[in-house]
Amino acid sequence: MTFEEDGAAHLPGAAAPFLVALEQVLAGLPADRAGIRLHGVPGLAAILDAIGNSLAQLGGRRPVRAILFDKSEGANWALGWHQDRTIAVRARAEVSGYGPWSVKAGLTHVEPPFALIEAMRTIRIHLDSVTADNAPLLIAPGSHRLGRIAEPEVEAVVAGCGTAECLAARGDIWLYTTSILHASAAAIAPGRRRVVQVDYSADRLPAPLAWRGI
Repeated sequence: MTFEEDGAAHLPGAAAPFLVALEQVLAGLPADRAGIRLHGVPGLAAILDAIGNSLAQLGGRRPVRAILFDKSEGANWALGWHQDRTIAVRARAEVSGYGPWSVKAGLTHVEPPFALIEAMRTIRIHLDSVTADNAPLLIAPGSHRLGRIAEPEVEAVVAGCGTAECLAARGDIWLYTTSILHASAAAIAPGRRRVVQVDYSADRLPAPLAWRGI
C-alpha cells in the first residue's frame, strides 16, 4: 500500500521516540470514555508538533485537532463508513462556504469547503498494538481521490475500492488523507486499544475564522 496511490501509509515505529512523553501528558485523562477531544492539555501541542516535524509526508502541516480513542471492554463501539468533514474553530463566524455548524464536546465545529479537507492529513498514533480482532481502522483505498462522497454512494464506493485493515504495533503510526472513507468495527478480543488521532493542516482559515488548535 502506498500513500500516493491508496491515500494511506503504515509507518512502523514512527511514534516510538515520543511514546513516553505522550503517555505522561495523557495520564490524567479519564479511561472510561470512548473518545476525548484533546484541547488545552499541557505539553501536548509541543509533542504533536515534534511528531509532525519528524514526518516528511506531512509537508510542514501543523496539528489542528486531536482525539484520544480508548477502546476497551467497558467502552466498545463500532463506527460506520464515513468521511471526516468538519474542523474545530475558535468561534462561529458566518463565512461563505463554511457550514453547517455543530458543537462536539463543547468545541465549535464547522464543515469547510471540501478542498480544505482534501489537503489535510491525519495520523493515528498507536499507544497499544492493533490486531485484526481488536478493531483496527478500516479504510477504502483510493477513495480519497473521489472528492466529497454523497451518503447514498458510500456503500458502492467501498465495494468498488475494497477495504484494508490498518494493523499496527505499539509505537506505529498510520498516515492517511483526511478525506479517505474509513470505519471501525467493535473489538472482539478483550483488552485496551488506545489511539491518538491527529489532524494536520497547512491552510489558514479566512478571517475571522481561526483554528481551535491543540
